[in-house]
Amino acid sequence: MEPQKIRILFVDDEEHNLISFKATFRTKYKIDTAIGGPEAIEILKKKEFDIIITDQRMPKMTGVEFLEQVIQTHPDPIRILLTGYTDMAAVIDAINKGKIFHYLTKPWNEDELDNTIQKAYQLYLEKKKMKEENQLLSITNEQLEFLLRQKLLS
Repeated sequence: MEPQKIRILFVDDEEHNLISFKATFRTKYKIDTAIGGPEAIEILKKKEFDIIITDQRMPKMTGVEFLEQVIQTHPDPIRILLTGYTDMAAVIDAINKGKIFHYLTKPWNEDELDNTIQKAYQLYLEKKKMKEENQLLSITNEQLEFLLRQKLLS
């Protein structure tokens, strides 16, 4: 069985960046692109992603604003912020409000971005496994409580 490709949503307001990202990584990853936050939010209503990569400086909605909104409905995907500016306030906001995993500057370096995606996916898998284990633990706990109540009643 072929391993599942990492599902990435790439968000940028510049079409050539969307095309460039998809051209670079299309064989390795399953990629959807959105030209800005509002379009990305619509895509997220229909599809699930492992990783979301977004540009910071976009009209209508910044990358941080987009991630802040997305985290409410889609907390699981790992978030990566790209920016062409070393705007420290935006980076701090992204970390605190958008809960990003990593921040990269534009133009991105292909190897660095690829390595970041791989590390982000490992974190995604670890978080997913922990969530599943917590659910199992919760079910086991409920069963034990039920048995204890039964024993106390008898």
